[in-house]
Amino acid sequence: MNSEILILYTREGCCLCQTLEKKLSNIGVENLKPSIVLSVLDIDSNKVSLDIQMKYTNEVPVMVLDSTRLMKKVELPRVPPRLREDMLLSWLQKNLNIFYKMP
Repeated sequence: MNSEILILYTREGCCLCQTLEKKLSNIGVENLKPSIVLSVLDIDSNKVSLDIQMKYTNEVPVMVLDSTRLMKKVELPRVPPRLREDMLLSWLQKNLNIFYKMP
C-alpha cells in the first residue's frame, strides 16, 4: 500500500516553518491512518512550480496532502502556531479522518 505524502512548503529563515517542520519530524506521521510520509519543500526552490510558488509564497508554512487514494492534492487548514507537539498528531489525524471519511 502506498503512503500518502504530506508536503510542507517552507521558506528558509521562516521561524514558523522551522518550528512546524521540527514538530512534524518529531511526532511520527508514519503512524497516522493512513500512513503519511513527510516531504519538506522550500517554496523558493526550483523543485516547486511557479504556480505553487505564486499560490503559497505569502502563506508558508503550508501543508498539502498529495493523496494517491483520493487522487488529488488537498490543502490542510493552517496549523495553529501554538499547538503543542503532543496535540499535533491528533490534530492531523482529525483532519485526515475528514478527508478520508473515517469515523
